Amino acid sequence: MELDRAIQRGLPPSIYFSDDPVADLESYTGLYLQQEIVAEGAVRNIPAFSRFLRIAALRNGTIVNFTKVSNDAQVARTTVYEYFEILQDTLILHELPAWRKSEKRKALASSKYYFFDVGAAAALQGRALRPGTPEFGEGFETYLFHELLCYGDYVHHEPLSYWRSSSGFEVDFIIGDHTAVAVKAKENISSHDIKALQVLAEEKILKHYLVVSLEPRMRQIGSLTILPYHEFLDKLWDGGFSE
Repeated sequence: MELDRAIQRGLPPSIYFSDDPVADLESYTGLYLQQEIVAEGAVRNIPAFSRFLRIAALRNGTIVNFTKVSNDAQVARTTVYEYFEILQDTLILHELPAWRKSEKRKALASSKYYFFDVGAAAALQGRALRPGTPEFGEGFETYLFHELLCYGDYVHHEPLSYWRSSSGFEVDFIIGDHTAVAVKAKENISSHDIKALQVLAEEKILKHYLVVSLEPRMRQIGSLTILPYHEFLDKLWDGGFSE
């Protein structure tokens, strides 16, 4: 599998191998994500739900401000809650809860939400996830989220969460209560990129502190391990990061 291709197209085989992935993604998101949900009778106001779906996609991988989503989508706040529940019930959206076991820094309690496929989220956003852009970084994070989600579902059944302090430090993923993962779509990791992970590592609660990146080889910075993403995935599925 090619990483750039997977992030720009998504992982459904019919789209990943498509000769016209842009058209197929537009058709897929239009027919499946909207019409199928409407056909099931889950929503009645198609224009309102379509507006909401795009706004929700733009919040992919973030803490959601439901009031702002309500204003941007021009639907009632109560309806926004209902729509989010529908997306979760239909497995289009996955909730990532907050990890709150840090002792020195107060953690936020709000969840983050990820769409089920990076390509579908990008199509709904109307964005092209080109390497080197912030959008590609968001796509890379979503791609790894789904690997971790599958790992939790099929292998160890451990909870997956994220950590964000009230002062703004954030680590993308916490596996169980033993591994912290910061995701960086960069070929050269700087001291700024690892600051939040270093802050969490100072508490010495977890066993592993990882930076999953596009760097070509593994290296160590203190208690932090910087890993190429493919090495991380190989070790993950081999049980290399467990209690």
